[in-house]
Amino acid sequence: MEKIEVQGATVDFFKSIEDGLTTYHFDTSRCGPPEPMVNAMAGLQLLDENSQLVMINHKSPAGLFPKVEEEFNYFVEELDNGFARIIFRKKVGSINTTDFTQNSCSGSGCNH
Repeated sequence: MEKIEVQGATVDFFKSIEDGLTTYHFDTSRCGPPEPMVNAMAGLQLLDENSQLVMINHKSPAGLFPKVEEEFNYFVEELDNGFARIIFRKKVGSINTTDFTQNSCSGSGCNH
């Protein structure tokens, strides 16, 4: 895995390529709000239809999903250590509808 610079990120991002699929990885499991949302929004901007974003977080970021679900699919996997792994993929043929400036968590689904 290669470390990469991601504009607006507050944690390290890594990139790997396997079978033509580019995967970007980041870990916010030790971060408090709003860092998981900030970094997810920064990472999602990297995606095209041949890439995915893998986020490791201390819990499933429920406040993030409504902001991105029109443009991105996501799959949540609970890990043995209690953390969550979330894999984001850009929807095929989706238009760019996500407002990446909406990177703070407020309202329902935001447990600080």
